[in-house]
Amino acid sequence: MRVFSFYEKASRAFHDYPSLSKLIVIFTVSSGGLVAYSDSKSYHNVGSSQTDFKKKRVVVLGTGWAAMSFLKNLDSSKYDVQVVSPRNYFAFTPLLPSVTCGTVEARSVVEPIRNIIGGEARFWEAECTQIDAPNKKVHCRTIQQVGSGGKEEFVVDYDYLVIALGARSNTFNTPGVEENCHFLKEVEDAQRIRRSVIDCFEKATLPNLSEEERKKNLHFVVVGGGPTGVEFAAELHDFVTEDLVKLYPKAKDLVKITLLEAGGSILNMFDKRITTFAVEKFSRDGINVKTGSMVVKVTDSAISTKEMKSGEISSIPYGMVVWSTGIGTRPVIMEFMKQIGQNKRRVLATDEWLRVEGCRDVYALGDCATINQRKVMEDIGVIFDKADKDKSGTLTVQEVQALIEDIIIRYPQVELYMKNRNMKNVVSLLMDSQGDDKKSLEMNIEELKSALSLVDSLMKNLPATAQVASQQGAYLADCYNRMEKCEENPEGPLRFRGEGRHRFRPFQYKHLGQFAPLGGEQTAAQLPGDWVSIGHSSQWLWYSVYASKQVSWRTRVLVVSDWMRRFIFGRDSSRI
Repeated sequence: MRVFSFYEKASRAFHDYPSLSKLIVIFTVSSGGLVAYSDSKSYHNVGSSQTDFKKKRVVVLGTGWAAMSFLKNLDSSKYDVQVVSPRNYFAFTPLLPSVTCGTVEARSVVEPIRNIIGGEARFWEAECTQIDAPNKKVHCRTIQQVGSGGKEEFVVDYDYLVIALGARSNTFNTPGVEENCHFLKEVEDAQRIRRSVIDCFEKATLPNLSEEERKKNLHFVVVGGGPTGVEFAAELHDFVTEDLVKLYPKAKDLVKITLLEAGGSILNMFDKRITTFAVEKFSRDGINVKTGSMVVKVTDSAISTKEMKSGEISSIPYGMVVWSTGIGTRPVIMEFMKQIGQNKRRVLATDEWLRVEGCRDVYALGDCATINQRKVMEDIGVIFDKADKDKSGTLTVQEVQALIEDIIIRYPQVELYMKNRNMKNVVSLLMDSQGDDKKSLEMNIEELKSALSLVDSLMKNLPATAQVASQQGAYLADCYNRMEKCEENPEGPLRFRGEGRHRFRPFQYKHLGQFAPLGGEQTAAQLPGDWVSIGHSSQWLWYSVYASKQVSWRTRVLVVSDWMRRFIFGRDSSRI
């Protein structure tokens, strides 16, 4: 979860926040600068409960990236909005690795959810225990004890339900992981890791310990070579070499950081240039990267790994293990999936409009769901019949042109296929399939099938990142803001030029790039257009983007001040 758009409207920020104009932070990026601004949104209290009663009730489960983006962009004056979540804040999770080492303080990356939803929406600090879709009810349980009766349970009715519960860490049922490993999904996780790191150093300085025991206490193992695991390993290395060795000089030569990855390489979703640079830099820094090593068991003192090539089992003593190997489905989502007949899937399946398949008025977004993209070949007969207006049994260039322009909206993989094959227009697509002359170009349904036969092979699930969740939340809020303009299904019928367009276009993810901080004030950036940048300039770009994407001016100022404090005074090594 590493990449975010940083284009904001400066004039609106100055207009809505004149008192904050002096606090704008400008970072130098390459030849220019980037100013972090944030759009604001005003909220107005509803005049009476009678007005509330007439509104459709939208219940939102969760306060993560998807929920926050949805709530921030939703016109809450049109709905009775109720939010249910066991945490009453939004956390800027991409900075959690920085929180683990004191580069950024925990309170700097959280914003109370009530500051985001304003006065019109209501918030319940509780966990969802059951979703009753047939009766449009959500069963909840408070996270605090209520009097002497324990935790209180209550039911919330809804007209529309937005599920944005995120995901949990995936242990792959590996023995001992739950009991002995740290995870890095929540702010509390980052705080526990920070305390554990300091504890390991304090234990290593105790008298009467053998050299082997000191080395064991100062061996930090990170499981998972994705962006989170790599960034944490880099942050930990900087914390140790820049701050802790000054306070624990005898531990300098005993510290060891090991990064375990079951696959063939770390950062496998990045460009190979970035992967190669990361491995070389970690090697120079003394971080031991072991690829092809799958963890099979974790005890309270050692972690057992299996070499994927040789099958050899080895045991590694450790002082602390951080587990960062992917995401799993939350129990309440698993129960809901069984209820609606999706129990064989990994996460909730939605259509391209983020509606849960098999449910009415239930939407899911973020890490708890995936879009079940419709395949072109499943609808090829209907597509051909609608395009063949003269019922001649063949399609002309003009008919196929109208067809392609419309189905690109419904089936994004068509456009991706044409771009990958360097096809500038529909003529290129037809000539590629049959090689006819442009003037006599026509095709029947079998030739259309042949032309589009490879299109669906490019379909891929969206990555579980903050960038995807944020875009989905903004998209769904826009749909809800315009929902009253269309009483029928939001997508409308399949239409062609001259007959109108889709009322609501399917969600289309726009990848804006990704970052991989590698420590030592060096970051790898991979942006659209195959643009790769590695080094100190990318680090300043990273600072700029992450500052601009903070959810409020309060957190923006706090994060920037934490960075400045670290530059001047170093990281805090106290246990709290």
